Amino acid sequence: MSPGKIIAIANQKGGVGKTTSAVSLAAALERKKKKILLVDSDPQGNATSGYGVRQSDCKSQLYHCYTQDIPVKTVLITPNKKRNLTILPSGIDLSAAEMELFPIEKREYVLKTMLEPLREEYDFILIDCPPSLGLLTVNSLTAADSVLIPMQCEYFALEGLSQLVSTIRSVKKSLNKNLYIEGLLLTMFDKRNKLTFQVEDELKKHFKDQVFRTVIPRNVRLSECPSHGLSVIEYDVKSTGAQAYIKLANEFLKKQN
Repeated sequence: MSPGKIIAIANQKGGVGKTTSAVSLAAALERKKKKILLVDSDPQGNATSGYGVRQSDCKSQLYHCYTQDIPVKTVLITPNKKRNLTILPSGIDLSAAEMELFPIEKREYVLKTMLEPLREEYDFILIDCPPSLGLLTVNSLTAADSVLIPMQCEYFALEGLSQLVSTIRSVKKSLNKNLYIEGLLLTMFDKRNKLTFQVEDELKKHFKDQVFRTVIPRNVRLSECPSHGLSVIEYDVKSTGAQAYIKLANEFLKKQN
């Protein structure tokens, strides 16, 4: 088995479907018999709870790996009896990690050091980044091979994108020379809205084939499934949301060849 690829799923703008994309893509890839590690690097812990894992059930979390050198393998959880999907859980404590990391030398490389030994055990390691461009996101970008950027089809999303691309360039220049953009994923796609298509055209003009052909529609099932502690693939595989992420997984896997 060749070493697994690490993908950071990032956008500093909240509410763009970032965690939904991390959880759903992980589930769609696991359905394709890929071995997946989902790293919840967001202090809100929504990727953790989205798989039915309660933070109160986790003795240790990513925060403790960052600050107390607790081995990552002792923290991993397999949710819903899934053999091929594992979660590195997170919770609100993680928000304190940025402050605690600040005095540490090579603080941007802490997550990379944690995840490198796990590459051999997984096909893909997906990191759900927090909605900010702070030290937790920089650690994720430094650890990753590529960045997947979920984007809502609205004007302000384009403004935020330039900031994120600038951060990616900066990390590439000084911390991780091999980092590249895996792709831009259009989420909450509404065919009835003219602006949706204007944003899509604008993105394709600038990013060309870096924009995934698959788009994620607005779908009520995507909103409902986290409260059941299930990915949309398990909750309602026939829904348009689930089918879109299955299609995305296929497109994603084709790009890897």
